[in-house]
Amino acid sequence: MTGIDETNESQANILCKSCGLCCTGHLFSWTKLRSAELDSAEALGLNVFRSVPSQRGFSQPCPLWQGQCTIYTSSHYPHFCRTYKCKLLKEVLDENTPLPHALIVVQQAKGRIHELEALLPSSSNTNFRERLVAHLENQERLKASAGQENTDMEFRLKADALLIFYKKVFDVKDLVDKPDEE
Repeated sequence: MTGIDETNESQANILCKSCGLCCTGHLFSWTKLRSAELDSAEALGLNVFRSVPSQRGFSQPCPLWQGQCTIYTSSHYPHFCRTYKCKLLKEVLDENTPLPHALIVVQQAKGRIHELEALLPSSSNTNFRERLVAHLENQERLKASAGQENTDMEFRLKADALLIFYKKVFDVKDLVDKPDEE
């Protein structure tokens, strides 16, 4: 976060540390790593995958997120984590959205997620996005095989509303959105 004044950097730190949706598996199912980071990330206990060069990274949720990032100021903090800026963070940094409003928006996102998580079936998979996709795909299969309309309309409406919210607030475009480096 070079080139921004100390106040904006402080606000960015407050927002990121209180949000964490990019760390918890709610916005993304995985995070990119540079080749040089793979071994140190694995040593930190991250679930690293390295077989496909364009998809080297670790799966979400990040086990280092404990209500806030436990390595946020560490030299082992991954490059992507250090440089990623969601739309909401960019708006705070550009002073288009005041920090108190951004924090309220984060709480709204977490509330929507909580409502949707309550409707998801139990699973050993801890990644919210993967569970959400699996449940939506299962509903589509049931619909196609039974030839009937979606039986869980409340779930579908809440999922669609969350995706619209993700796009509008965080600029995360869809359920299988991959994090892009700037």
